[in-house]
Amino acid sequence: MKQLLILLLGLLLTSLAYAHGGEDHGEGPKAGTAAGATSFSVAALSEQFEVLLRYEPLEGGQPADLRLFLSDYATNAPIKGAKLTLTNPEDATLKWAVTEQEPGIYLVEGQFPANKAYSFALNVVAGETADLLLLEGIKVGQKLPVAAVAPAVAPSIFSSWKSMLALVGAFALGIGLTALLLRRRRPAAPVSTSTPAIYENHA
Repeated sequence: MKQLLILLLGLLLTSLAYAHGGEDHGEGPKAGTAAGATSFSVAALSEQFEVLLRYEPLEGGQPADLRLFLSDYATNAPIKGAKLTLTNPEDATLKWAVTEQEPGIYLVEGQFPANKAYSFALNVVAGETADLLLLEGIKVGQKLPVAAVAPAVAPSIFSSWKSMLALVGAFALGIGLTALLLRRRRPAAPVSTSTPAIYENHA
């Protein structure tokens, strides 16, 4: 009986290992933009200002709208009424219009000609303070990570069903082996093995 229990335990562990084979238990995407995000963002800091540029996926040759958030580096207070000038080191001919929407929030409008990485050289003049910041890593043509992550839901459901089927199979196998063992151990009908005593007459 002890050997049977060891055999059943081994079969169960083997089934579970097979059911979990091929599953990816690693971490999620390690891209700069988290899966499920609706926009990209790049940032820059100086001794005077803190800048955050946020934008939805861009396509080369299409109108581009970006949001620029400008705040004081020391106090994090939004800076209103600043004069912003944007140029692209990759293409000096590109023109950008900047409009303040709310205190510290500016709309940047223009167009990128191609699907590739760009950067902004941002000149900020706020009152008597001026500074130049570089915003790098604006990837035109890049898709959000959520598009690549969504299809991965279906295989995980299939894997859970494989695990359940493996458990049911191992359980059924254990019941069958137990029944077979008990059947073999059932005592047979008693058979008399005694031999009648033979008495010889030696008279």
